[in-house]
Amino acid sequence: MPNEGEAFVSGGGKSVPPPMAEIAVSELIADARLDAELTRLAGAAGLGRPIRHPRVQKSGLALAGHFYGVVPTRVQVLGETELSYLETLASDARGLAARGFFSLGLSCVVVTRREDPPKAIVQAAEATGTPLFMSAARSSRTINMLHGVLDEKLAPTTTLHGVLVDVFGIGLLLVGKSGIGKSECAVELVLRGHRLVADDVVKCEWRPPGMVFGAPADILRHHVEVRGLGVLNIKDLFGVTAVRDRKRIDIVVQLDEWDEKREYDRLGVDDQHFSILGTPVRLVTVPVRPGRDMGAMLEMAARNELLRRAGKHSARELLARLEENAGLAPEVAIEDQPESVINAPVVAKPASPPPPPPNSSLARPDPTWNDSDRPPPSERGGGMPARPQYDRSSNESSAWIPAVRPKGGGE
Repeated sequence: MPNEGEAFVSGGGKSVPPPMAEIAVSELIADARLDAELTRLAGAAGLGRPIRHPRVQKSGLALAGHFYGVVPTRVQVLGETELSYLETLASDARGLAARGFFSLGLSCVVVTRREDPPKAIVQAAEATGTPLFMSAARSSRTINMLHGVLDEKLAPTTTLHGVLVDVFGIGLLLVGKSGIGKSECAVELVLRGHRLVADDVVKCEWRPPGMVFGAPADILRHHVEVRGLGVLNIKDLFGVTAVRDRKRIDIVVQLDEWDEKREYDRLGVDDQHFSILGTPVRLVTVPVRPGRDMGAMLEMAARNELLRRAGKHSARELLARLEENAGLAPEVAIEDQPESVINAPVVAKPASPPPPPPNSSLARPDPTWNDSDRPPPSERGGGMPARPQYDRSSNESSAWIPAVRPKGGGE
């Protein structure tokens, strides 16, 4: 796997989930985005336990003594079904099941029932120092709210130097060395009606199943630095429609100085990718030189990406048409040929003789008259002997035709 931000050639790279971060239980409960009303029932000593997985787990079988598959660093939820099972057990069996479940070193447990849970649950949580919370909402709503917060808190993140712009709904991440003109390209795109996401510092977050989102740094939000003009506030200059706070990164555009000795991609058949948090993002390298309209070039890159998503690949379709017009057919492997064709003897065709030169005796002109149409000498009344019948199959020369025709004879 290439390093962070490293370009690599790939025909179809796969996303590899990066390692997750972790948060404390107290940080999750204190998050303002958690709409669920959670009331702590026990386990204040374990509020510092880590949560390392963004998915909630419901392990009902663990209360029956089957602990396989339980991940302690995930938030555990006990709903109406699990609690009703405990209530069917005898007092001793209920306490044994609760102690076995909470002895796994769980990060925290949330029960989703408006009534107080069984005392065995509360006593086991307090004894093991496991934070125990009660939610007034149903299990499905509580799980959805926990997922929303955990996805934000535990998302793998990294920071890249570049500019992120939303062009026709396509997130373009402009990268390149300092001073190449990334911010100027962003301003040009804003003037064309597109939206700025981040300038200079782009905070990237990985989200399943393999997407990377970019956002600005809090202190630099809505600002762009343009050499010669200083720092500009795009939101104040162009309004709220010219900025946005978050966008998925769809294409990475590498801006390079124009080099006459370098070969740039002129077909666009083979795709290159740029690795961000283990996720391959399509890479396009665009050379920069004075007089080139970079705004139009970046718009074309975004439009082409929209076409590709719709199943239209211009370069590959053109190559297919060229191969079709040139009569190029795919080669058939020898093992795919019939055995009769493979073992058939090769018969050499006889070479045809070359045509004779036009002035030779073999190249006879095709006469427009035939001696067979001439009357015999007795009827012609002349003394000219009859000429031999013209034989087209013979190689006799046509030089016998007299220079002076006899008079008479009805000709």
